[in-house]
Amino acid sequence: MTAGIARKHRILVLGAGYAGASAAGRLAKRLHRDDVEITLVDAEEDFVERVRNHQLAVGRELEHRPFDAMFEGSGVRLKFAKVTAVEADRRSVRVESATGEEELAYDTLLYALGSRWNDHGVQGAVEYAHEISSRAGALRLRSRLESLAPGGRVLVVGGGLTGVEAVTEIAESRPDLDVALVAHGGLGDWLSRKGAAHVRKVFGKLGITTHEHTTVTAVEADRVVTADGKAIASDATVWTTGFATHPIAEAGGLRVVENGQIVVDGMMRSVSHPEIYVGGDAGYAMGSAGKPLRMSCATGTPMAWQAVDAIAAELTGLKQPKVPLRYFNQCISLGRKDGLIQFVGADDTSKDLVLTGRTAAYYKELVCKAAAWAVANPGATVFSQGRRMKRGPVAAAAAA
Repeated sequence: MTAGIARKHRILVLGAGYAGASAAGRLAKRLHRDDVEITLVDAEEDFVERVRNHQLAVGRELEHRPFDAMFEGSGVRLKFAKVTAVEADRRSVRVESATGEEELAYDTLLYALGSRWNDHGVQGAVEYAHEISSRAGALRLRSRLESLAPGGRVLVVGGGLTGVEAVTEIAESRPDLDVALVAHGGLGDWLSRKGAAHVRKVFGKLGITTHEHTTVTAVEADRVVTADGKAIASDATVWTTGFATHPIAEAGGLRVVENGQIVVDGMMRSVSHPEIYVGGDAGYAMGSAGKPLRMSCATGTPMAWQAVDAIAAELTGLKQPKVPLRYFNQCISLGRKDGLIQFVGADDTSKDLVLTGRTAAYYKELVCKAAAWAVANPGATVFSQGRRMKRGPVAAAAAA
């Protein structure tokens, strides 16, 4: 390289879900393309609208959003590959694609690999249960549901947001099936009294059987077994008992908490490797209310925005910004014709205020469309033009 000419600062964004895709577009708007090289890495070639996977599973067609069209003209480079390892001390990432294995070097890394389904080590869950945290999983469930004759038994395990949305979607779209839900606690016990009552009302209308305060200890081909030794018959078992992070971060030497989330500071910066920032479910971050944020779309994208703005400030010499990381509501679809908007405090504690029925369903649909629009139009909400990098210690990693 010619003396005195610095190469571009290399920024890798791992994962192109809601957090990663929006982060890449935001970075491209915040920073001048003559100074940085931004590469977005993901195994998928088009955006997976994860919050609609329960709709995909029952046969609804979702809008196709290819990444090459989304990022055309943005300056963001796309790398369609699966991340297999992060070597934090070497500032490199190993990936695998159709063309083979490759190593990618970086100066700054934004880790947004998100989460996947969590089988909790339950016997038979991996072999016999269906997951809807991924597009592939939703499509496999779709195929299974289509094969079921009237009277077929579908059992959703997990009484949280994902489980409630999945079971109501299935029951509404396939009223000919025998649909049930297993909840470790009470149905909607995290909601307000009004919110939980509405969920029960909808379950009653849709004919959903509920097994409350029940723990599944084993999954078999045609049933699940509970902690008290009882068996619940099932022709299709859907597993929605929360999410787990990828083990890549811990294996790569980053400091993580027990569940594998990367420990970050208020700027979403890894406390063990300051050149690594985190957005979305992979980060263990404290919210504005002083409590750890749960894995959710509601805070995953704001976390990514905080990380991006912190990276931009560090590289350009601007004041470090602070994005509010708090909750406002929980948006729950209950099929296509009903819903629940549970308003919450900053710490995610339910308030008495709720919206229900078609109004709530419309509200939830607007939220989903807005989230997808933000990803499909990366950087659209960033009005400042790309700023030049400052030269000095911060840019040392990019020096020739």
